[in-house]
Amino acid sequence: MKYICSGVLLAVLSGLTACQSNNPTTNQQAESAQQETTSAHASSAPEQQTQPAPPMAKEAAKQIPDFKFYKVKSGISFTQADIPSGRNTVFILFDPNCGHCQHETGLLAKNYAKLTDVNIYFVSMNDPALMASFLETFGKELIDKPNVEVLYDRNQEFIQKFHVPKQFPANYVYGSDNKLKNNWDGEKTIEFLLAEFTKS
Repeated sequence: MKYICSGVLLAVLSGLTACQSNNPTTNQQAESAQQETTSAHASSAPEQQTQPAPPMAKEAAKQIPDFKFYKVKSGISFTQADIPSGRNTVFILFDPNCGHCQHETGLLAKNYAKLTDVNIYFVSMNDPALMASFLETFGKELIDKPNVEVLYDRNQEFIQKFHVPKQFPANYVYGSDNKLKNNWDGEKTIEFLLAEFTKS
């Protein structure tokens, strides 16, 4: 059952247009999930009914939903309760192999001094092994910063609860009241990012 839902979710993600469509790792994951789905159908009894896939979030969540991600470095769970209050919070849904994601991360890293009062969470459904060196490679200035974390979305909660974007990187800015201020798909200028991330 878990594999059937994962296969459907991965099929949805394969429709993302920026960087995602040519990612061999994601394509392999989708093919593997499809094979597991076929095996699950073949071995299940005829009278069993397939559970519907979880609904996808077609519009960006108006406030930060409950979620459970995992810190890539430690594997420790990270939930809404772990977000420091009183400041803007930004979620960046990314693919480690996406050139646009890498470029945006580099721009944010070079301008970190202007982002010290913003919670920044890089979230990905990719293999944590691919994510482990992402900041070291593309955003060295963000490493070990108290307001920056790379999170693994093991159960594909982002696309179920936050939003299914059309492109990576997908940015979601929430205010200190946890309400959505703005969101967008794809790469933007650093001036735009800084203005939106820090807007009161």
